[in-house]
Amino acid sequence: MHFTVLNLPTFTDPRGALTVLEGALPFTAVRTYWIYGADGQTRGGHRHTYTRQALVAISGKVSIYMNDGVAIDTVELDHPSKCLLVEPKDWHTMTFGPGSVLLVMSSHPYDRSEYINTPYE
Repeated sequence: MHFTVLNLPTFTDPRGALTVLEGALPFTAVRTYWIYGADGQTRGGHRHTYTRQALVAISGKVSIYMNDGVAIDTVELDHPSKCLLVEPKDWHTMTFGPGSVLLVMSSHPYDRSEYINTPYE
């Protein structure tokens, strides 16, 4: 696969599972948010000038369409131990399955002026 999916360390016992993000990201997350209540919706549709992101489907399934101008792929986030790295050059859309919750960690605070809304041709 052309795009980076991290398999986060997960510890499971009869009491449940615990997944650890500590030290796994190649950047410091300064903005964290989650998207939910978007069943069947597609969001995103942009890339960034400098912001890097990490995406984790905490619950449910989210299909991420990725295009970096060289490669195109769809990454299925369907387990909370899978983390997709989205680089600034990566045009992406996110399509939400029923009951999905997507956690997003960003390398920079929100700045609408660094969004690029024009897709690759």
